[in-house]
Amino acid sequence: MFINGILVLGIIVSFVWYFYFKTKQLRATLPIRKKWYTAKASVCLGAFIVFFGINFLVIYQSAITYVVSILFILIGGYFMYHNYKAAKHYGQFVQEELNLNQ
Repeated sequence: MFINGILVLGIIVSFVWYFYFKTKQLRATLPIRKKWYTAKASVCLGAFIVFFGINFLVIYQSAITYVVSILFILIGGYFMYHNYKAAKHYGQFVQEELNLNQ
């Protein structure tokens, strides 16, 4: 049950951060900053999916659960990896864009 509590905490924290970055994205006016927040939000969404898949695997133990959990973990891992690279790429240009638009 301790692992389940940690996973539920990870699910909640990743969802809160997803909501935070999605809100920042909607309020951003500069295009690069908007893409940066979108990528950060997608990293958090990927973490949410990974935590959900692992938690699903811990709670239920069946063959179908293994297949679904592995799919969730792989899709979430892909979201995290791809969007981490995108956030890193856009993060280089955020300050430059801010300086140009002041």
